[in-house]
Amino acid sequence: MLTRSKAKPPRRRLSPAEKVRIQTLFDRFAAATADPHTELRFDSPFTLIVAVALSAQATDVSVNKATAKLFAVADTPQKMLALGEAGLMPFIASIGLYRTKAKNVIALSRILIERYGGEAPLDREALQSLPGVGRKTASVVLNELGIEPAIAVDTHVFRVSHRLKLSAGKTPDQVEQDLMAIVPKPYLTRAHHWLILHGRYVCVARKPKCEICTVADLCPSRDIYL
Repeated sequence: MLTRSKAKPPRRRLSPAEKVRIQTLFDRFAAATADPHTELRFDSPFTLIVAVALSAQATDVSVNKATAKLFAVADTPQKMLALGEAGLMPFIASIGLYRTKAKNVIALSRILIERYGGEAPLDREALQSLPGVGRKTASVVLNELGIEPAIAVDTHVFRVSHRLKLSAGKTPDQVEQDLMAIVPKPYLTRAHHWLILHGRYVCVARKPKCEICTVADLCPSRDIYL
């Protein structure tokens, strides 16, 4: 499990060659997938918050299977609160930590109704104050909705960032700080998705698929796996 730290590492200084390498990396990601998005299915800020909260320690595929049925009957805070924990749990029982997640989703639904008139607040501080919504969840929501450029560091982003030598950070916070500093600004809203998708389908944990990787020639770790 990745641990978090508030300690900030020294700002990394990039050589001109390294700046060119990083620019080329993200140029290629953009050429391959110009407009990447989360693979979680949602149709409103509320359903996005719920889907991302449910995805902790679970795959997007498993969450989408659960929410397809759940959102058909409860796609607003009011409907979710009416469902209650007992009513919600059968929909998400196939997802890890479903009891805790059910408690959090019902609690955040109540808060949205009582404090925000049933609307999802779309600023970081308010989002992170909701039960079950941490920095990573808030970053995914704000970035996906185009509100704030953010890079949520999960295990895929952490792994790919280290293999591509974009960061040597020991915690998600440190990797996030490194990426926010070095990713070319035009790509900040999309970098999160490119790194996740690359880690999910190409630069996989056990045996990365270097033979199909579009940035293999730019990867300092390539020779380790070939």
